[in-house]
Amino acid sequence: MSTSTATRFFLDTNIAVYCFDSSAPRKQNCAKDLLAHAASSGLGVVSYQVLQEFCNVAVNAKRLSLSVEQIMAYTTQLLEPMNKVGPSTDLLAQALHIRSETSYAFYDSLIIAAAQLAGCSTLYSEDMQHQQLVGGLRIVNPFLDAAHEST
Repeated sequence: MSTSTATRFFLDTNIAVYCFDSSAPRKQNCAKDLLAHAASSGLGVVSYQVLQEFCNVAVNAKRLSLSVEQIMAYTTQLLEPMNKVGPSTDLLAQALHIRSETSYAFYDSLIIAAAQLAGCSTLYSEDMQHQQLVGGLRIVNPFLDAAHEST
């Protein structure tokens, strides 16, 4: 698929986190493949919220075993180039609207709003309803194949 006809896709925080979670190897491989495709194609998008959430999980989750230097390198080299949506009142307004329409938690609604504002057609996340369509954005759980692995 060429970049001119391909559409952007959004990666939720759990995709970045699973790249370092060796307790779920199939999810880890899936996440690494998805992030590699996102970076190499130029079509992957994250928001500033994803960077913040990833750093929060990475510094607090003992199972990830990442140093501050590793977190900074990963964030700067991989996630930051995909960061297309920063905080704004437009983002907040859209998130509040999505929250009232879907009953998703506010921070999940912010992720959906960011994906929509970035012009994405797909949101990859395991935290929301698989295949749900929210304002033209399709939510896809990329880990469904790996859902039955032991963790």
